[in-house]
Amino acid sequence: MAADAFTVEVAFALPHKQRLVAVEVHKDTTARQAVALANLSSLFPEIPSTTFEQAPLGIFGKALRHPESTTLRAGDRIEVYRPLQIDPKAARLERAKRQASG
Repeated sequence: MAADAFTVEVAFALPHKQRLVAVEVHKDTTARQAVALANLSSLFPEIPSTTFEQAPLGIFGKALRHPESTTLRAGDRIEVYRPLQIDPKAARLERAKRQASG
């Protein structure tokens, strides 16, 4: 490992499958670049590769506003977030309707 290199982890999960990939990066590597280095599209061929290129990212559960410019620190865990299947407000409204009628 080069003197200015360190390891981070990139995480992605589906309901039935999860992966955590260790990636060696350098001090100026961004979160988005680390996701590209993790090559998640090869581990999740059922997901379009553009998902990983555009998905919202976070570090240890904290969403990143600018993943293209957020540089990493040793030990960071970059999380790739899946798009929501349903808007949370719509889901709450549907639950409330079901409870009111049942």
